[in-house]
Amino acid sequence: MSKNYQYYNRELSWLDFNDRVLDQAADENIPLLERLKFLAISASNLDEFFMVRVGGLQIQAERTPDNTDIRGWSPAEQLAAIRDRVLAMVVLQYEWLDRILDALSQRGVKRLQLDELSSQQMSHLTRVFEEEVSSVISPIAVDDVYNFPAMIGATNALCVRLEGTVLGGETEQDSLQQRFVVLPMRRGLSRIWTVPSDEGVHFVLLEDLLTLFAHQLFPNQKVLETVPFRTMRNADVELDERAADLLAGMKSMLLERRTSDCVRLEVSADASEVSTEFLKTCLVVEDDQVYRVPGPMDLGALMSICSVQGYRDLKFEPWPPQASPEFPADENIFDIIAEKDRVLFHPFQDYQPVVDFVVAAASDPKVIAIKQTLYRTSRDSEIVNALRKAAEAGKHVTVVVELRARFDEQRNIEWARKLEDSGVDVVYGVRGLKTHAKICLVVRKESQGIRRYMHFGTGNYNESTARLYSDISLFTCNPELGMDSVNLFNAVTGSSIPQPMKQLVAAPIALRSKLVEMIEVEIANARNGQPGSIRAKFNSLTDRQIINKIYEASQAGVQVELNIRGVCCLRAGEPGLSENVRVVSIVDRFLEHARIFYFLHGGNQRIFIASADWMGRNLDRRIELMVPVLDPQCKAQVSKSLHSYFDDNVSAYEMKEDGHYQRLAPLKQSRLRSQEQHYQAARELREDAEATSLAFRPARAAGDSA
Repeated sequence: MSKNYQYYNRELSWLDFNDRVLDQAADENIPLLERLKFLAISASNLDEFFMVRVGGLQIQAERTPDNTDIRGWSPAEQLAAIRDRVLAMVVLQYEWLDRILDALSQRGVKRLQLDELSSQQMSHLTRVFEEEVSSVISPIAVDDVYNFPAMIGATNALCVRLEGTVLGGETEQDSLQQRFVVLPMRRGLSRIWTVPSDEGVHFVLLEDLLTLFAHQLFPNQKVLETVPFRTMRNADVELDERAADLLAGMKSMLLERRTSDCVRLEVSADASEVSTEFLKTCLVVEDDQVYRVPGPMDLGALMSICSVQGYRDLKFEPWPPQASPEFPADENIFDIIAEKDRVLFHPFQDYQPVVDFVVAAASDPKVIAIKQTLYRTSRDSEIVNALRKAAEAGKHVTVVVELRARFDEQRNIEWARKLEDSGVDVVYGVRGLKTHAKICLVVRKESQGIRRYMHFGTGNYNESTARLYSDISLFTCNPELGMDSVNLFNAVTGSSIPQPMKQLVAAPIALRSKLVEMIEVEIANARNGQPGSIRAKFNSLTDRQIINKIYEASQAGVQVELNIRGVCCLRAGEPGLSENVRVVSIVDRFLEHARIFYFLHGGNQRIFIASADWMGRNLDRRIELMVPVLDPQCKAQVSKSLHSYFDDNVSAYEMKEDGHYQRLAPLKQSRLRSQEQHYQAARELREDAEATSLAFRPARAAGDSA
């Protein structure tokens, strides 16, 4: 077997993942509006893929064309394979869009074509255009490529081809000429406009509205054609780490991203060759960067339709986050953590205790210091506001803000400035390394001395995504974890070499070697006739060394089960290579995001949660944490959670030998959906606690036994 055949291409593996997302749009067991949501997600995912991965590959193809990936493919070969796959994916996206919109139309949620508008609806849209749209839209005449409008990031626009005149033409034929005007659809304008209807929700898209009234924007001129199009610019712009001021360097990078090369041009399938060639010339794109689409562009914008009021039966049954009985609202959160370690499973259990942890630290007079990492935060973050209040109250607050969290850079810059204004010591990450670890350390001066309380997570400190992503929180005041946490922050903020840690495992210092060590223990045990078992859940596996170690473990007889949401460059189930490796992927209503690692370890089970995936960037170029779960009850809870993902036969896809995935088909009597199981467990815990709290409890004098 060729060595290169042992690995699957990263980009095609990601497209496989997006196929699994798109597959939810085709699932008739899923409510209609949720199917539309999955379709929108698949489109948004693809946008980011082009701006980051394809953009990066195009740069490689120009600068280092001979470089090859783990599969042995050059950048040009990867780009060709990507185009073939994306063309097929786009066909499916619009096929399912048509089917979903047809089905929604029968339920009263309908996109209207221009020839379907009633006189009342026309009158309404006329007012909308004249009072709202016409004063915002800015037509830009394009005489040559140099005055083509800046199309930032992923931008929708309308290209209008007009019959025009050139003054001074010697003959009538000379004076007749077509010209082009571009109407950028800026973000201040809604993409979807509802119109009056007797029943249901009827709407038109902005590009249709502009087409309808284009003649008003260009009076006394003949509109020959209106062509919706969409540009996508390369977001894989590198930060100059040598810049003396990292914040200034980041701002410069964001400006550069606004004018980077166009990596994808979408045009309407029925656009004329004249308009298409005009756009290609202005945007400097080749034929293989042009994608003709048979419908509306920017399907991600259709996400707003999914929140339409009513239509409860067209949406998932609500699964509101459940309050954890381990964190009673009337008890001091530090007393709760001091009693024993606690774990929470989000979004099935409420994220509020994480927020409360920081809020309580900000106001608790015993707290003298707070140290925290921030990678991605919500727009109106209660956690960030609590950190500001803590600093304003005189507590020592240090926050490591990662400015290079892609697409959240501007928000993080703004938060960093506000934190600094409040007196927080802000560290803008570490040069050459992204800070991706999720940790909050609270130092409290108590009667018995200094005690350190920690929150470790697998997800960002983001109250918004905490309701959408599946993650784990661990609260502890374990002394060894506390001292390790202090050493970690001292190393990051002081730009020094980290001291040896007793429990925490940090990248890029020790995480790679620790994972290899843990796998090698399983290999040695299996070769000695003992059981060997590895179970892990994470988002991506691309690292060659780790993949090769897993192959070695499989060949030694270690049973390896991997739950990988997205990219996987390993091939599972290949005879003589990986026959003892099983890879599954869960796609359900919440985005799987938690990282959990389990090693049998000769019966002395080792369980970790982590911020890191098994990728070179996480192991070598980021500050990451792998945190041992030490408390026996917490270990049992995390282990049960992990194992349930491998029993899922409703939302699970299993990798086949060729690297592609097949959805599992459950028997009616053995249906198991891991996310549903997590939610039911969280609800039962809450309900049992509420039932117990209703019982009468006799008051006792202090010192009486129960």
